[in-house]
Amino acid sequence: MASAKIQIFEQFAELARVLGHAHRLELIEYVSQGERSVERLAQLTGLSVANASQHLQQLRRGGFVQSRRDGKRVLYRLADGPILSLLSALRSYAERNRAEVGKIVSDYFHRLDELEPISRKELARRLKAGTAVVLDVRPEDEFALGHVPGALNIPMDKLKRRLAELPKDREIVAYCRGAYCVLSFEAVALLRKQGFLVRRLEDGLPEWKAAGHAMETSPPGQP
Repeated sequence: MASAKIQIFEQFAELARVLGHAHRLELIEYVSQGERSVERLAQLTGLSVANASQHLQQLRRGGFVQSRRDGKRVLYRLADGPILSLLSALRSYAERNRAEVGKIVSDYFHRLDELEPISRKELARRLKAGTAVVLDVRPEDEFALGHVPGALNIPMDKLKRRLAELPKDREIVAYCRGAYCVLSFEAVALLRKQGFLVRRLEDGLPEWKAAGHAMETSPPGQP
């Protein structure tokens, strides 16, 4: 019979196996924005509904997501526990030890934005002082599920048409889904070209929520 230690390590290995797929990691990123249907998650990831459902079932069995039925729909949400901390540690390790990851971050993300991002602590301080101008560039349905208090929601695909809604005399803090969400990088690059003072939040809304910071929600269809 395997020792207790080996039995525990086998469980660790099984959890790692569940996370060992790029689509599952992407699904966790989307689910961490708020509760979503399988159909919407399939649309966001470009997967078929059947394929997305299979990956989500694997994540559910691993304890990373939870599900419930709403009529004919199955809705998924992020499970409790330090899941985002686990993925943050994985990201930090990969950026430091995987040359391929470091190259992508340097060649793509840093090319769009080389400035140091705003920390969650600094944004919380600005919110408390009433000096923050926060821009959420996620789609409206994600914004409605939860956002930084007082944030203005202008999805990336509408940003160019709505520049007049943003101040040019104050620094803007933009955020989206997470550390590798390209939307905030693209928003910062666009706004800087238009003469705005803007920086990114260091990661995204899920990490903001996981750190215990305040959140707001909006009724469906309202900003």
